Amino acid sequence: MTPTLIAPSVLAADFANLQRDVEMINNSQADWFHIDIMDGVFVPNISFGMPVLRDIVNHATKTIDVHLMIIDPDRYIKTFADLGSNILTVHYEACTHLHRTLQAIKDEGMKAGVAINPHTNVSLLEDTIKDIDLVCIMSVNPGFGGQSFIENTYKKIKQLKEIIIRNNAHTMIEIDGGVTNKNAQQLVDAGADVLVAGSYVFKSKNPTQTIIELKELLS
Repeated sequence: MTPTLIAPSVLAADFANLQRDVEMINNSQADWFHIDIMDGVFVPNISFGMPVLRDIVNHATKTIDVHLMIIDPDRYIKTFADLGSNILTVHYEACTHLHRTLQAIKDEGMKAGVAINPHTNVSLLEDTIKDIDLVCIMSVNPGFGGQSFIENTYKKIKQLKEIIIRNNAHTMIEIDGGVTNKNAQQLVDAGADVLVAGSYVFKSKNPTQTIIELKELLS
């Protein structure tokens, strides 16, 4: 069985000590950096832009998993590739021509991800699932960290897993929002491959130890 990957969400880091927190992730048992880019239009919040991402990438030694919560993401695919993104995830709800967007991401040498909001049905991904490297199921409404986990997520994971198996796809399932030690095992049991943990890691007394405990819980 493939081990579950842990992707701390940099949105929950201390921006006044960003290099310190990036080094913490580098030196921890975490697998990926999860980086949320928000435009204040697609979601009611603005995070950080290209210069901050560039600086994170300059110090990061692990996979860069970029989650675009922006309208018209096609405009910036090459930019995020040039900045060093390994995985680029766009929102289903923001893409008029999803298949074309996925191909554009892959043409730039990145893995292609699709995020879906809590109200979006996973069945809408059936026709493109073989072209998707990762599906990010939002288990909170996107835009802000620290929200409560939406319980319907377990059902969505199972439904998505069925679609992946039925189409003989190799898509990974990532869960983003409200992940803690209380629901991590249940998420993995339902079929999750990657868990994004933001506030749970960075608001803990010892983030490195919190990551260790999550990994041990799921090993």
